[in-house]
Amino acid sequence: MARYIGPKSRIARKFRDPIFGPDKHYDKKSYPPGMHGQTKRRAKQSEYGSQLMEKQKAKYTYGILERQFKNIFLKASRKKGITGEVLLQLIESRLDNVVYRLGIAPTRSAARQLIGHRHIVVNGKVVNIPSFEVKPGDIIGVRERSKSLEVISESVSSRSNAYPWLEWDEHQLAGKFMNYPGRAEIPENIREQLIVELYSK
Repeated sequence: MARYIGPKSRIARKFRDPIFGPDKHYDKKSYPPGMHGQTKRRAKQSEYGSQLMEKQKAKYTYGILERQFKNIFLKASRKKGITGEVLLQLIESRLDNVVYRLGIAPTRSAARQLIGHRHIVVNGKVVNIPSFEVKPGDIIGVRERSKSLEVISESVSSRSNAYPWLEWDEHQLAGKFMNYPGRAEIPENIREQLIVELYSK
């Protein structure tokens, strides 16, 4: 399956959560998609259905494909700590997510595009793999000749969120990945325990 590139508002409505960020279309129609979405009585969801929905929600939120997601879960399950929290920490340490969190790109999909086009460096070296795992202490920045790109300058100038596990240098257009974030610091509305239960069946 290829990465989803269809209408994002429709997916947000499916999960009853603006998972792609502020969305005026979602605000107008926060009920499920489809011609009966506003009036149809929803059947009680099964335990498996809830678990599957939560996994799908996390995949769409972070833009990760099924095989990648399962591999991250398997890696998380082998590490010490609470598996669900470790899972989110590993996802948060993906280069595409870090570039987005730093404000270098306005969305995760835009971050993947910047990385793929070789505009991003990690510790001074160009990395063009969105799934690259960033480690504590790594410096993530914009390639020197890419600093004048309009999409980057506009995104950086409008950045508002600051995350405690990231340090930003606006003069260098670079940030430092300080440490893996704690669960309480990750703003995404994901019930990771349901994902753990799904994969543990």
